Amino acid sequence: MFGLLALLTASVFFGAAIYINLAEQPARLRLDHRAALAEWGPSYRRGFEMQASLAIVSGLLGAAAWWQSGNALWGLGAAVIILNWPYTLMLIMPINARLEKTPPDQASEETRELITRWGKLHAGRSALGAIAAVIYLTAAAAAMSS
Repeated sequence: MFGLLALLTASVFFGAAIYINLAEQPARLRLDHRAALAEWGPSYRRGFEMQASLAIVSGLLGAAAWWQSGNALWGLGAAVIILNWPYTLMLIMPINARLEKTPPDQASEETRELITRWGKLHAGRSALGAIAAVIYLTAAAAAMSS
């Protein structure tokens, strides 16, 4: 049960992350500098709360499935989904800090470049979510076949 819940939460994480990259970010980049920054702020805060929670829950569930089953794939999936935390803290948060300090009425071409870079880095979060979900799916398939 822990493993299936880990798979579910990693899949929801991936779905939310890929939505940002494929739908929200391209739409945001069609806006002018000021509107793009004004939209990014509340969107980022809501997305962070959801994705941060999902990564932690999925990681804990994956670790519990590993402990329960002894299948190291669950532990590997847990490690990959948890990697979103250091990835975000080291690579994305410095950009977030700069964007959060910029008032929307002072947005510029530099702001747009930061938002564009943020989106590219966010794709890394999407990739980590996809990799974790695939690892969990492989572990679940192995558990069902044995």
